[in-house]
Amino acid sequence: MKTSRILVAIFSYFIVFTSNAQNKVVINAAAAKDTINKNIYGHFAEHLGHCIYGGFYVGDNNKKIPNKNGIRLDIIDALKKLKVPVLRWPGGCFADTYHWKDGIGPKSQRPSMLNLWWGNVKEDNSFGTNEFLNMCEVLGAEPYLSGNVGSGTPQELADWVKYTSHPAGSSPMPELRAKNGRQNPWKVKLWGLGNEAWGCGGNMTVDHYADVYRQYATFMTDWNNSDGLYRIASGASDDDYNWTEVLMQKLPTKMFDALGLHHYSVIDWNKKGSSTEFSESEYFTTMQRALFMEELVTKHSAVMDKYDPKKTKSLSVDEWGGWYDVVKGTNEAFLFQQNTMRDAMIAGTTLNTFNNHCDRVKMANLAQIINVLQAVILTNEEKLVLTPTYHVMEMYNVHQNAVMLPLKVNSDNYQFEGKSLPAISASASRDKNGAIHISVTNIDASKEQKISINLGDIKTSSSSAKILKSAKLQDYNSFEKPKNIVPTAFSNYKINGNELEITLPAFSVAVIELK
Repeated sequence: MKTSRILVAIFSYFIVFTSNAQNKVVINAAAAKDTINKNIYGHFAEHLGHCIYGGFYVGDNNKKIPNKNGIRLDIIDALKKLKVPVLRWPGGCFADTYHWKDGIGPKSQRPSMLNLWWGNVKEDNSFGTNEFLNMCEVLGAEPYLSGNVGSGTPQELADWVKYTSHPAGSSPMPELRAKNGRQNPWKVKLWGLGNEAWGCGGNMTVDHYADVYRQYATFMTDWNNSDGLYRIASGASDDDYNWTEVLMQKLPTKMFDALGLHHYSVIDWNKKGSSTEFSESEYFTTMQRALFMEELVTKHSAVMDKYDPKKTKSLSVDEWGGWYDVVKGTNEAFLFQQNTMRDAMIAGTTLNTFNNHCDRVKMANLAQIINVLQAVILTNEEKLVLTPTYHVMEMYNVHQNAVMLPLKVNSDNYQFEGKSLPAISASASRDKNGAIHISVTNIDASKEQKISINLGDIKTSSSSAKILKSAKLQDYNSFEKPKNIVPTAFSNYKINGNELEITLPAFSVAVIELK
């Protein structure tokens, strides 16, 4: 009898301990040393569908939609609130067919072009280098220009650098810039040398691209890179670790600063599924693909560590997000999709991954910013909608340039049809004023999660929190109901000593501030 009572007691203790061990987050603030680069919260704008024309740009003569020099004022206001730190342009696949000199000078004299990649639509080049860089100045965002390495020339790229960044009177390119109404340079620092060189950027082998990269990098600046350019090589697609390995081997240290990485959360490239009418099975697969980002960043970083143990080079995830079939009735080549709570889950978990790997990931660019793929803004004539992804990125922008607090997550499982994923994702940081921010997501489609966060030696005297949630995973903000999903105050948490206890609803994202 005594033995059985002991066994029962041990068994009961084991159950309690195991239960308590689930959804446990431990923050080690004492080990903090890396800063979350604000550019992790970057965006991507391509000449694709209505991202530029009908998105940012409505034309100089538009009297219906308030604008300045053709740029929508309501979009500028929304993106300023989002604190967009960096914007990548003009592509994407479009970049390797784009010739920048066609998009400068008097608009009536600019030659038109055919957008071969995205619907064979005719573009008049009325939105070009000056328009983009001036817009970035208004936004307070750093421009990231994708150079044409696929169909351009080294001279063309070198001239673009001079046009955007060299001082007045120093060469013919700044003189051309002055002729077009801009005396002082914009001083563009971030440059991509080609896009998806393994695919639409030229279908190159990695060895061939490495040689092409070296050629272009040589002529865009001098041997010592005295212009201080930050050069990003066209990196791997998904888990092509060999691509990263070869570039790390073949690119001289002084000739590059970062490698790109592209990964989309796609159910099936042949059958992507609806952006709004999806099953839990499709949701689960999407989240499986989104959480794969953790493995990708970890393994690509490990390859880079072999050649760059001091982490002087960075990983730039300059295309990421969800990709579904277009909304019915829209042009298939324009990639217009709605944005639901599923997309909020992609954003929350992915940004947590980037935050936690900020020692290597220094920039990321959500694809894309307006009206394309996992956009933060949707427009329809004069109407504008902020998506759930917008709200997640606004809630998370407290992490920008804050010191990352290392943490460990022991998560319960989100289970579906015999498969499982970790339900909980988290990241934490301390800002320059000492405030602590903890972002937490629960991807489980039906169950709330009780989470215990051990704060260690973090002291707090006040707290507040916001949450993004909705009744259904398929919910979204429409032009008819633009505020169907918005962040609200969150109070379902408490602090007991050094333990922060949270009850997080199914498929929700929360950010807690501790002061």
